[in-house]
Amino acid sequence: MIEIGKRAPAFTLADQDGNRVKLSDLQGQWVVLYFYPRDDTPGCTVEACDFTAGIKAFEKLGATVYGCSPDDAASHRKFIEKFGLKVGLLSDPDHKVMEKYGAFGEKTMYGKKTMGVIRSTVLVDPTGKVAHHWPKVQAKGHAEKVQAKLTELQAG
Repeated sequence: MIEIGKRAPAFTLADQDGNRVKLSDLQGQWVVLYFYPRDDTPGCTVEACDFTAGIKAFEKLGATVYGCSPDDAASHRKFIEKFGLKVGLLSDPDHKVMEKYGAFGEKTMYGKKTMGVIRSTVLVDPTGKVAHHWPKVQAKGHAEKVQAKLTELQAG
């Protein structure tokens, strides 16, 4: 499970272009890793567009932003092209990374318990440790909350 101050679980996942993204290769910068259920669905689109709208601010704060879902690279490319997204999208089709990050499991939708992706976000600091974790998030306005937390953490 994710604990603030502990090392973030290692991962290597393919991005929308089929490139391998390793968490260890991102050391030295802040990483925003947000998990979402599916490309091109209403809530996921709002969240991705909000992160894209704030991308310049994240970059000024030294942060790289990645979204992660079970969708494949082709789906991610279509999603990026359709909405002009500026965030990298990672594929985790077998949910292994999501499970390590507490982003896949039992959830309740419309009163029914199902297994699925839990919309959540992890902020990883430049040393590879978890700086903050949002275990359950609402898509609208979430990117601004992440940006505010990142600003606060960097201020000291």
